[in-house]
Amino acid sequence: MPQIPSPDDSESCVGRDSPEFVNTAAWQAYAAHHLRRGTVLADAERIDWGFPGAGPDEEFLGELGGRRVLDLGCGTGRQAARLVRAYGATVDGVDSAPGQIERARARYGSLPGLRLLHADAVDHLRSSEPYDVIYSVNAFPYVDPRRLLPALATALTPGGTLCFSVLHTNSRGDGPTSEIVARPEILRFAGGGEATVRMWVLATDVWEGLLAEHGLHIERVESVTAPADRTNPASYRVFRARRPLRISTRPRTARPPVAHAAIGVGAILYGPRGLLLGRHRRGTWELPGGTVEPGESLEETVVRELREETGLLAEPSDVRLLGHSLDRVEGVVRMTVGAVVERWRGEPGDQPGESVGDWRWYPLDRLPPALFVCSAQSLTAWRPDLPIDHAPVRFTAYAPAPGAPE
Repeated sequence: MPQIPSPDDSESCVGRDSPEFVNTAAWQAYAAHHLRRGTVLADAERIDWGFPGAGPDEEFLGELGGRRVLDLGCGTGRQAARLVRAYGATVDGVDSAPGQIERARARYGSLPGLRLLHADAVDHLRSSEPYDVIYSVNAFPYVDPRRLLPALATALTPGGTLCFSVLHTNSRGDGPTSEIVARPEILRFAGGGEATVRMWVLATDVWEGLLAEHGLHIERVESVTAPADRTNPASYRVFRARRPLRISTRPRTARPPVAHAAIGVGAILYGPRGLLLGRHRRGTWELPGGTVEPGESLEETVVRELREETGLLAEPSDVRLLGHSLDRVEGVVRMTVGAVVERWRGEPGDQPGESVGDWRWYPLDRLPPALFVCSAQSLTAWRPDLPIDHAPVRFTAYAPAPGAPE
């Protein structure tokens, strides 16, 4: 079942004509149809990734006993209940359609170890404690992957497993697309009736690229087709990926800087809500920062860049310089000064004309993958214990760094 925003979710929902809103309405109509019919499904004997008895079994998910598991798009809760009963997992089942959660709770609401939650997937992923295993049976195609994957990447524990299935070829024989766009598909109801949904039916290499972009390492991809005695041309792909134990980084561009831009700053804002990071249009997660303008002090640069990129206000006296990192890219030596901003005012938000936005607060144990290498270097200078991999760099401290969080 799809994980999509509710009509009142102003952050996630972009309007009543958005694909995800359309999908929410369709799956709620599907649930209401089965509630009226009184449909009762048998308990699941295995996870079916597209056709009954087809595709990999639960071993595909890895170790489940005692693990914290999320069923993303749990529908009627059949698979989630099986994992609780058969493996002793602690499972959260999340679905955006209230009717589906109503069906699931009526059947499995009293099962110890299973929580059934009506929520938008991205909102839940951002607010929940991390999971050891996240799986999704055919829910991914109903959610914009550009919205879902950033939240998934940090909702897994380091070393955690993500397994999901997606439509590859529909029942008419239409194959996947290389464009990251939603297309119309028909959702048919048992006993008659149908609804139009909008699905992201993407080619396998596109899914692989999206997973890699968000720092998830692909381990297996399996094809699931209809049994041999059926002529249905529909097929699915089942993916297993893993979040690395350490946080990955991405290098800076090899293009030489303009004359004044070989020195830049990275601003570390850490507070009760976590560490502030934004997403660059090229896909990296970054600290607020930028290049020093002629005539500026380093502290003034930090304050200006913070205001221009996030709208937050600080004073130069609020800035504590940690030191500078020197590295070489294609023969060009660059310097990045890491700085801790100890006080600020306002709330971060996207600013017009800036290349970094989607500002979020991250706990230190849930930092996103694909950090910009300069931000990673500043963060490990501030907190050497952070599990971040980056290119070698020479760091020169300006002074001891008191007050770093324990």
